[in-house]
Amino acid sequence: MNRVVHPIEQESYRRLRARLDTSHFPPLSRAVVERVVHSAADLEYASDLVMDEGELAKAHAALHAGAPVVVDVEMVAAGITRRDTVCRLKDAESGPGLTRSAHAVRLAYEQVGPGALWVIGNAPTALEELLTLDAAPVLVIGLPVGFVGAVESKAALRESGLPAVSNVSEKGGSAVASAALNALLYHPVPQPDSQSEETS
Repeated sequence: MNRVVHPIEQESYRRLRARLDTSHFPPLSRAVVERVVHSAADLEYASDLVMDEGELAKAHAALHAGAPVVVDVEMVAAGITRRDTVCRLKDAESGPGLTRSAHAVRLAYEQVGPGALWVIGNAPTALEELLTLDAAPVLVIGLPVGFVGAVESKAALRESGLPAVSNVSEKGGSAVASAALNALLYHPVPQPDSQSEETS
């Protein structure tokens, strides 16, 4: 079923594109940039985000094929529409050298195994913990916010070589992380050409 876009959102995107030229981005990257900028009303994300179109294409296909989506906090889950998510924060406990967010990542990995999409918008320690696991993610949307650990954890994500969406600055948060995932959810799935000229 096609998503119905509210007139306010249509007008918001019209104004966004009047102020920010996104035409040079490839399709999925453009979708992510525009939805993140739209969610934060912050044009600087267009030059702050780091992603790869090929990785996004693989993640897009996996997402629409039913790959699990794991989030670090319920606020990220609340922002993701049209998809159930896994969040184990309520089951997690902190301990020596381990935050609740990091423990929640461990619990989520035990639940879903490899091949998930991970969406981290709140806790740098959740992203740091994910990087210690053999999670083989389809994509990590790593956009935690903050002055302590956020920049470093996102740099470590980029250095890991894992398929990722991240940003360079301290900015981030639940709203922009969920927006990046929603961009992939909302982007159309390519359909086979029903008018193929091939004959059997």
